[in-house]
Amino acid sequence: MTTSSRTLGDLFDTFKHESFRLETLDDYSRSGSVDAYHAFLAGEPQPDNYNADWVEELRSHTGKGKRVYRVHILSRPLTDYLRFELGWGYQKNVTGGEEFFILDITDRPNPLESVPDFWLFDSESVAVMNYDGSGGYLGSESLPPERTAEFTRYRDAALAHAEPFAEWWAKHRA
Repeated sequence: MTTSSRTLGDLFDTFKHESFRLETLDDYSRSGSVDAYHAFLAGEPQPDNYNADWVEELRSHTGKGKRVYRVHILSRPLTDYLRFELGWGYQKNVTGGEEFFILDITDRPNPLESVPDFWLFDSESVAVMNYDGSGGYLGSESLPPERTAEFTRYRDAALAHAEPFAEWWAKHRA
């Protein structure tokens, strides 16, 4: 199987050291966890089993010493969806060992303008995440190996401009 024909699931199943995610949107509300998002909006408490499958997958990776981490590019004030994602999702996923960073562009230009959402695995394989204009997930596209260096540079730039989520959340919690 060539790298460019591997699915996102294949990449998650086979990465050896690290998986990195860049998130660029303010709203993923039609991409999953729709019921949980509506419960959040209604002011309901977070269910104990929220995101349990993903947290278990995270633990299976981080328990083997693999790193799973992401940077979210955002600006304040936070959208309802971002308040949900950061308040429920990130807080829960941290329990599985996932690391989060925030690149807050509220008062500065976006250093990664026009860069799409993506996953980067072991600095060797890239899957670009495609979304419609209203937060609906359209699927992923594995890129050919010659594009990997470009996305590794995007990852490095995102991390260079981001701060750890816990520090950012302590200052800007909505």
